[in-house]
Amino acid sequence: MLFNSFAFAIFFPTVLLLYWCLSHRRQNVLLLVSSYFFYGCWDWRFLSLIAISTLVDYGAGIKIHQEDNRGGLDAARRKKRWMVLSVCTNLGILGFFKYFNFFIDSFAALLPASFVSENSLYLNIILPVGISFYTFQTMSYTIDIYRGKMKPTTDLLDFAVYVAFFPQLVAGPIERAIRLIPQIQQKRQFDLIQFNEGLHLILLGLFKKVFVADNLAPFVDRIFSSPDPTGFEILFGGWAFAFQVYGDFSGYSDIARGCAKCLGFELMVNFNHPYVAVNPVERWQRWHISLSSWLRDYLYISMGGSRNGLVKTLRNLFATFLLGGLWHGAGWNFVLWGAWEGMLVVVHRVCQPVASKITVFRKILPGAVLRLVKMLFFFQMVCIGLIIFRSHSIAHMLELLQTLLALRFQVEMDLVYKLISYVAPLTLYEYAQYKLSMDEWPRIARIPAWIRTQAYAVMFYLIAFHGATAQSFIYFQF
Repeated sequence: MLFNSFAFAIFFPTVLLLYWCLSHRRQNVLLLVSSYFFYGCWDWRFLSLIAISTLVDYGAGIKIHQEDNRGGLDAARRKKRWMVLSVCTNLGILGFFKYFNFFIDSFAALLPASFVSENSLYLNIILPVGISFYTFQTMSYTIDIYRGKMKPTTDLLDFAVYVAFFPQLVAGPIERAIRLIPQIQQKRQFDLIQFNEGLHLILLGLFKKVFVADNLAPFVDRIFSSPDPTGFEILFGGWAFAFQVYGDFSGYSDIARGCAKCLGFELMVNFNHPYVAVNPVERWQRWHISLSSWLRDYLYISMGGSRNGLVKTLRNLFATFLLGGLWHGAGWNFVLWGAWEGMLVVVHRVCQPVASKITVFRKILPGAVLRLVKMLFFFQMVCIGLIIFRSHSIAHMLELLQTLLALRFQVEMDLVYKLISYVAPLTLYEYAQYKLSMDEWPRIARIPAWIRTQAYAVMFYLIAFHGATAQSFIYFQF
């Protein structure tokens, strides 16, 4: 069931109406039932995977806490075993369904054809929607308990709602248990201000998805499927895909946050104007924040972080981004994209001390102009990475980059007009929001009602009369 579908337009108001008529405990029951129904609309068979993750992590969390209370060396060993059981179960499910055939293909490519055939080992595996998101979310629960950051919940219903909460189940944000479970446990009351903010986010998310992302999708698909694209088409394709994937994914996150607010929950902000970033560190503080913070806290720090000198710090950074690329999909293009992002971060980390001492550009250019130049340059670096991300294979990626670097461009104004017509409204809104610091609802609510009404009317008009037909969200495949 898609957020941008007629089915969800019936499902969510129905759940919302029933939800606010029930007591707290029954609200949680309704959330669990509706979440399982929501996910089961894709394929009910994969509900068993969510149930397995729920039961294993619920039990492991309780056992880890019990062993922690006992103390002693034996208890510490048993505590670690329960944590390992949780992590291995989740990674085992994720690895089998998402990466089994990828590793078989890669392994077979390294061996003589007569030695092994990938067809003999290849399995017809369907990738469960959202598996990368909810496995990471449940793993963080047991790891936080193991680290002593939180105590486990003893209520299976509350924990099951945390794992399967339908607004963010299939594409995040990846919520931490320490933040979401207390909201599930406490009584919730209808708040009109919170509800209005939720409606605002839902409309904004639909605008980003239906008008921006889905209208750009055919042009991006055409370019990356073309047997012989021009250098300009590839350059344009990188720009268009940058706004497509942003509109698609941030649109989903906005709708998820909006639906959660209508239900009385607060989910974390997952995007914070990522294309105003001027370096890779700032980018990952603004883009897919729930994943980047997860990788930092549970992978980068676990590998040693920045505690053991510059060389090992750079190694840990690069490895984190490499694995983060693999998280996005079972393909070498995703691994290479992760390597590209890791390389940008490593180069920035090495060069930053020297670059900070160069003041000649600061003397020549005003601060705002210098930041704009940095922003545009880094945006192009991001787009090169997205060309790698969007390519179909290593050979396809090399062809695209070779054509792009040949620097033989013949401008096609039709493509330029299309990009401007779909991106300009989003850019104007984002720019106003960024410059006026209107990320918080109280600031938006202080804007005169007639201005907000006109803005919403324009968004609704563009969605209703110029929006594309409903398409699945890009990150559902991850």
